[in-house]
Amino acid sequence: MLIAGFPAGAWGTNCYLVAPAAGEECVIIDPGHQAAQGVEEAVAKHRLKPVAVVLTHGHIDHVASVVPVCGAHDVPAWIHPSDRFMMSDPEKALGRSIGMPLMGELTVGEPDDVRELADGAELRLAGLEFSVAHAPGHTKGSVTFRMPEQADIPSVFFSGDLLFAGSIGRTDLPGGDHAEILQSLARVCLPLDDSTVVLSGHGPQTSIGRERVTNPYLREVAAGLGGGVHEPAPRRGM
Repeated sequence: MLIAGFPAGAWGTNCYLVAPAAGEECVIIDPGHQAAQGVEEAVAKHRLKPVAVVLTHGHIDHVASVVPVCGAHDVPAWIHPSDRFMMSDPEKALGRSIGMPLMGELTVGEPDDVRELADGAELRLAGLEFSVAHAPGHTKGSVTFRMPEQADIPSVFFSGDLLFAGSIGRTDLPGGDHAEILQSLARVCLPLDDSTVVLSGHGPQTSIGRERVTNPYLREVAAGLGGGVHEPAPRRGM
């Protein structure tokens, strides 16, 4: 399996291209702010053919390049219905205090073909399997994508802004809810095997086993505390 990832744009949002191998079809995950050039470079380097864009949530730092990327390759974009409005109205999702100068630099809107994700869905794209889990808390429509273990390759978990190495997504923007994100951590992350590789929306790769031991939020929900003791300050990204 091939996973090519790179941080893009002002918020360092991780964009991933996933394929069975070089020279084959691929899925693009979260082409955010200024990600289009990096996508094209990875496509050319690995001789890939994109067949879909899938989105962990609708914040502009994860979807800003959806329109040009989908347009360039004539592929659909998949997003949870609760976050779909953010592609056309990103300021509503962030609060108007973000201001027009930032938004004025970006071309927002939906690509021609938008398809909606559902909790528990099994996506089969580019010869790959992705299990979708609705994981609200960072946004109402946040989802994760998990690929099953294969032979000697551990399961891979694209966590979006639900889970980071050592932290979790912020909950202080419209649609965020700290209690809800703890519930999502308990329901979506805790059952995963320790060997599961975590590729998040920001920051370095980690594993469920490492986060189970070192991440204060995952430790909190594992202990059954869940009282918001570690309410996070604003984190990476949006």
